[in-house]
Amino acid sequence: MGSKNKLKRFRENETFSNVIQPSRDEILEGFGWKGKWTSFFKNDNPIVLELGCGKGEYTVELARRNPNKNFIGIDIKGARFWRGAKTAIQEEIQNVAFLRTQIELVDQLFGAHEVDEIWITFPDPQIKYKRTKHRMTNPEFLKKYEQILRPGGLLNLKTDSEFMHGYTLGLLQGLGHEIVYSNHNVYKNAGSPAEVTEIQTFYENQYLEKGKPITYIQFRIN
Repeated sequence: MGSKNKLKRFRENETFSNVIQPSRDEILEGFGWKGKWTSFFKNDNPIVLELGCGKGEYTVELARRNPNKNFIGIDIKGARFWRGAKTAIQEEIQNVAFLRTQIELVDQLFGAHEVDEIWITFPDPQIKYKRTKHRMTNPEFLKKYEQILRPGGLLNLKTDSEFMHGYTLGLLQGLGHEIVYSNHNVYKNAGSPAEVTEIQTFYENQYLEKGKPITYIQFRIN
């Protein structure tokens, strides 16, 4: 994507009512919507997050399918989620928002038990050992998720990385968390929820064209 196109998208994001772009300092000093997302959406419906939402396809499609829930896509790359934000505006999908910020600040963005469910879709597996702290299912991230999730809230990991799938399964088992469902090839092995197999992202289609298996884990933090 050219720099001019990115700048155009950044400027357009600033006009979208469903895009929030706080600075890091604003978040750390006390984010205005933390604990008050019912006011943003003007209802008390359950809140579902997509972390690392990319172009926003999953966030928008989940919102289409579940009008009784509110969906928030979070990503640092605003030029990517511009597509999802614009689609939601054009289609007048009211239960969608996008937050441009770092994922590691997620516990500063939501109050205790304010979130009902989390989707982590195709995260960077951070395979090198020195990058362990950046894996989005590592113990520190799980603690952050636990703070914002309601008791019994679900987490979903969908990835093309067998490494990430195996790492997360082993970690969850070792920490005693509840693995609700696991599938190491969702398009060959039956049983995955419709939201896993019927919604495909731009990047997922690229992985499928290369013949890479798509894996999925649904779990709870105990």
